Amino acid sequence: MKTFITNFFKLDELNTTIKREILAGFTTFISMAYILFVNPSILGASGMDKGAVFTATALASALGCVLMGIRAKYPIATAPSLGINAFFAYSVCIGMKIPWQTTLAGVFVAAILFVIITIFNLRELIIDSIPADLKYAISAGIGLFIAFIGLQGGKLIVADDSTLVKLGAFSGSAWVTIFGLLLVVILMVMNVPGAIFIGMVVSAIFGMIMGFIPVPTTIVASVPSLEPTFLVALKHLGDINSLQMVVVVLTFLLVTFFDTAGTLVGLAHQAGFMKDNKMPRVGQALMSDSTAMLVGSLLGTSPVGAYVESSAGIAVGGRSGLTAVTTGILFIFGLFFSPLLAVVTSEVTAPALIIVGVLMAQNMAKVNWSKLEIAIPAFLIIATMPLTYSISDGLALGCIVYPITMLAAKRHKEVPPLMYAMFFVFIVFFWILNV
Repeated sequence: MKTFITNFFKLDELNTTIKREILAGFTTFISMAYILFVNPSILGASGMDKGAVFTATALASALGCVLMGIRAKYPIATAPSLGINAFFAYSVCIGMKIPWQTTLAGVFVAAILFVIITIFNLRELIIDSIPADLKYAISAGIGLFIAFIGLQGGKLIVADDSTLVKLGAFSGSAWVTIFGLLLVVILMVMNVPGAIFIGMVVSAIFGMIMGFIPVPTTIVASVPSLEPTFLVALKHLGDINSLQMVVVVLTFLLVTFFDTAGTLVGLAHQAGFMKDNKMPRVGQALMSDSTAMLVGSLLGTSPVGAYVESSAGIAVGGRSGLTAVTTGILFIFGLFFSPLLAVVTSEVTAPALIIVGVLMAQNMAKVNWSKLEIAIPAFLIIATMPLTYSISDGLALGCIVYPITMLAAKRHKEVPPLMYAMFFVFIVFFWILNV
């Protein structure tokens, strides 16, 4: 068995060992295990059953990790993406008042499209059509949106009649957020693996000691039923019958696709896999993600994507698919700890959202701010996502303004045809929303 594993994952060629790969997989898991509790919390806001989402999250994550490890042979883990789950719950379900059942159907359709464009090798065409600066802006805007949700959920930012929002009072359960945030910041600056997960665990314990969080009567329990969400997407495919839902599906597709592509390339750079500025086996990697996204929608969760926390496992020596497979197996074991959902309140998850927002916002540095025709649409995307509480609105505004500024700068020939098509799609989208 040892020889088979070594040969299958080419451990000798990658100058690594089974022990090192398993350790890397465990490191990656503890770095991203928070998604098991954060995802049900976010999707629960849409009305979805948190227990079912917990189970769907674990299974979809495990499937994506195992596929990534076996097919693409990369030490990259997958799980429902933060940001796109916020779009699912807050923008589509709450903002557009679209039922979560219909939204799941939208994820299913987007996943099918993702699989098709991967099979037919159309990813290069799509990647080339969306300007790099706008990709960075989308990622950064989602980061700010996530951070805003975290600050709000942690009671650090509250509503105000005069100024819309203001700083919350540092009292009560807000201290759980403050304590957790400071702890995570310190651990991350010190490069401690699993900083976010450790911060959540310790802040939850802090909250229970202080009496802000109820103490659970048990830790291990049977796996929550999938019945409330299982195959619901298929039953509501007929609801994908409006331009509004077409835009939602397109947004799911584009945001998931480019977030995943960007993460894959960044992690490949870190691990030293890039060759001639290209990522080997990127097709298999994208197929692993898209398959997990497809299955995840049937189970009952938002789109699955590659996780930047995989960098923690890579940092400790993970170089093969065995790392990802190990992480996937650990997600299965995580299924038996659903009682902890009651302990993981919005104040406990808030630091994770804020810090992930910081990580995603770093993409702002990659935008070409010296050119106004680029800076203006990029800024609109970044600023309006959190301010409108809608990822789709921010994306739409940027895609509408970009062709206009490029035309004004006499750079219209540089605008891909797809961007002109999206210009008209989003114009119609806004018109429908305001009719």
